[in-house]
Amino acid sequence: MELANIENLLEKYDNATTSLQEEAALKDYFSSDEVAPHLIEYKALFTYFNDSKEERYTKTIPLKRKQTNFWWLSVAASVVLMISVYVMNTGVDQITPQERLEAEQALKDTKQAFQLISQNLNKGGNVALAGLGEFEKAQNKVFKTE
Repeated sequence: MELANIENLLEKYDNATTSLQEEAALKDYFSSDEVAPHLIEYKALFTYFNDSKEERYTKTIPLKRKQTNFWWLSVAASVVLMISVYVMNTGVDQITPQERLEAEQALKDTKQAFQLISQNLNKGGNVALAGLGEFEKAQNKVFKTE
């Protein structure tokens, strides 16, 4: 085959416009021993395709999956569910009126404690702001920006 024809086919091959017959002609050319020196890099490409067709995977592939039994997980979940339902139902019925009054008193005491804390924090904020005003006065004296 003419070298000019091979170069035209290679250009078409690079542009992905060759037909199957033209690609077969290129494979035949590059599988022969008479390849032009400036086209030798294409020989590796076309011989790779021929060589890769002949490769076979020889290891065996295990097809069995290991089955895991999660039946114990469903049993454990149902036991936890039954225990939580039992605890929730029995816990509500066991609160006595005396315990309810103690809980309400504890809630009231906690609210009072938080109210005292809030008032003290508000006082501290006002003192801090007053101190900030004194700092600004001193800064103005130092930098003389009154």
